[in-house]
Amino acid sequence: MEFYRTYKVRLGVLLITALLVFWLAVAFQRSFLLLGDPDPVAKALGAGYLLLPCIGAWALIRELLFGAQTQRMARQLEGEGGLPVDDLPRTPSGRIVRSAADRAFPAYQAEVEADPENWRSWFRLSCAYDAAGDRKRARKAMRDAARLYRQGPAA
Repeated sequence: MEFYRTYKVRLGVLLITALLVFWLAVAFQRSFLLLGDPDPVAKALGAGYLLLPCIGAWALIRELLFGAQTQRMARQLEGEGGLPVDDLPRTPSGRIVRSAADRAFPAYQAEVEADPENWRSWFRLSCAYDAAGDRKRARKAMRDAARLYRQGPAA
């Protein structure tokens, strides 16, 4: 089941990335068409339109690198036996029961408060936020974990 889920996620990332790269190429090409137009208004639009694929490429690269680093951290934690156990009850549709995730959350929060410089604690807190449905805080906690991971290993 885990292989299927990982395969499905990677296929989704590949599809979205391919679509974004296609859009970036079209936007880039269209901006150069506008830049080549003799009309100064078209040139100005082309220059402005050129920013869109640049911003899109930056965001794509940033997110792919973030995903790759998250995978590296997860593999390391798995090797150490430190990944949170996915034993929370689920609804028939497969979603985690929110009240169960909320009850498990304080332990992960206390772990971060006890050792705020350990990327492993932040990684597990991110997983707890995600299980509780708070994607914004989960992402921030994972970014904190990634920053600490890049700074060096914590015992």
